Amino acid sequence: MTELAPVVSPNAHAIAAMLLTVVTLYLFTRDRIPLEISSLGLIAVLAVGFALFPFEGLEPTDFFAGFGHEALIAVCALMVLGQGLVHTGALEPVGRVLSRLWGRAPFLSFLATLVVGAVLSAFVNNTPVVVLLLPILISVCLRTSSSSAKVLMPMGFATLVGGMGTTIGTSTNLLVVSVAVDLGLDRFGMFDFVVPAAIAAGVGIVYLWLIAPRLLPDREIALGDTSPRIFEARLHIEEDSPVAGKTLTDAMALTGGDMHVVRIRRGDTFILPLPDVMLKAGDRLRVRDTPAKLKSFEEALKAKLYSEDHEVDEAHPMSAENQMLAEMAVVQGSSLDRTNLRFARFLSRYQLAVLALHRAGKDVWRPSEEIQEVILQPGDILLVQGARDQIAKLKQSTEFLVLDASVALPRTRKAPIALGILLFVVAFAATGLMPIAVSATAGAALLLLTRCLNLGAAIRAISPSVFFVVVASLALGKALVSTGATEYITSVFLSVTAGASPTIILSALMALLAVLTNVVSNNAAAVIGTPIAIGIAQQLGLPAEPFVLAVLFGANMSYATPMAYKTNLLVMSAGNYTFLEFVKVGVPLTVLMWITLTFVLSSIYF
Repeated sequence: MTELAPVVSPNAHAIAAMLLTVVTLYLFTRDRIPLEISSLGLIAVLAVGFALFPFEGLEPTDFFAGFGHEALIAVCALMVLGQGLVHTGALEPVGRVLSRLWGRAPFLSFLATLVVGAVLSAFVNNTPVVVLLLPILISVCLRTSSSSAKVLMPMGFATLVGGMGTTIGTSTNLLVVSVAVDLGLDRFGMFDFVVPAAIAAGVGIVYLWLIAPRLLPDREIALGDTSPRIFEARLHIEEDSPVAGKTLTDAMALTGGDMHVVRIRRGDTFILPLPDVMLKAGDRLRVRDTPAKLKSFEEALKAKLYSEDHEVDEAHPMSAENQMLAEMAVVQGSSLDRTNLRFARFLSRYQLAVLALHRAGKDVWRPSEEIQEVILQPGDILLVQGARDQIAKLKQSTEFLVLDASVALPRTRKAPIALGILLFVVAFAATGLMPIAVSATAGAALLLLTRCLNLGAAIRAISPSVFFVVVASLALGKALVSTGATEYITSVFLSVTAGASPTIILSALMALLAVLTNVVSNNAAAVIGTPIAIGIAQQLGLPAEPFVLAVLFGANMSYATPMAYKTNLLVMSAGNYTFLEFVKVGVPLTVLMWITLTFVLSSIYF
């Protein structure tokens, strides 16, 4: 081991870069500020700051290089590939096999599900894997009257554990490998760290199989059957109605502003429900609401309420014979991701009414706004009502994740093509014939050319938050390295751990990244940690690979909080978990993985 260099005071630019890093990491933790805004703001501040206060060897335009970085290109292309698998239902055979196994041996099938989820996530972004497995587990639990809360979180964590196994398993892996290459290290092959990852994953899966379910509550998924159902009806304006000869605004005022008129029919013509439309006797207002509210509208307007061809009365009450409720999760890349129901024309396209909206188990639909106006996020749960055949069509769509007792999994004739393209991408990258950025981009292009995916779906598959966080993280990493800030942080870290063995130093670095990744973006943690890891290895005169892997594995330990990774939020909403339940299961898993990987890495490299 070489003698450690003394801690040297950082220059002004390095101090500014470190302060900006602290501010950025704080902003990344604020839910009210979108990650895209924080990231773009960081890039702008860096570019403007270094333009006004130049630093030798660093141009302001260097901070835009992340937009064309091979890691970003690979991440985006792999997200498109994952969406192609979801869109075509290419993983449907795996789902069918697992669903059959659950009917025979649930205990062993749970283990098989965890293993399959982990293995698939080593090659595919874990979002489509979670989308595949969630409805299977929920349907099995509903049919067997068992607690879905005991299996959904372990399944989600298994996909995160498996994602550590290859260079393409997560965007974090790609970033760490690419940044390490930029800093002079040899490129990791796709399976170069599969052995320590597989050992740790094995330990983690045993914990998720045998212990984690015992830490979770015996809670059933509530499908919202107690929610009031919505009906369409017609209000016939009578001669003695107080709104005859008045505007629609006047009629709305009489109902307290609650009445929503879909359209107005006058004779054989239809009239748009504009506020200044004058109502006349004989007009028929098409309205949609709960039975109680529809009756109150009838009384307020002194109109006659009709449902289908019958006047609503005791002999002909409103009936929901063909209506059913279902819960539907918003997934990344769907037509509802980062938009609202009105813009997506959800009602007109699917003839389904949205009754409630929940985000992480909480109702986020405020009384002051219409549910159609709420901007939806991945992981949101919609309670929808509609005809049974419409719900069935929704379940067969590859865009939505319906949570019910059905195991019907969508599959299209393009599924074999999409699966073949993925195998092509993995094979070319694994054999070294093409860099992953090249093979993944070619695979994404093939998906479009073969019409496995349309352009709109491909664009939606690229998460804006991931895109901008990756670019911003690369820009921040550039500033920290070029100004010498990483050298200063490295020397401080080594002075704090002075006298400790390489194993302890490696373990401390991994623990630091594990804490950081559960608070801020894992991609930001990875980009900041990689140059520090290489600096530590150089000052200690040790190989850099184990320290880089400590950053990679630590940044992947997104288990302790639901906001640490996007699939955690999806699982949290579907299982109605609380924040403390994630901490209760995720923290022991983090400690277990940390101890295991410390032992394995030190055994292999020291």
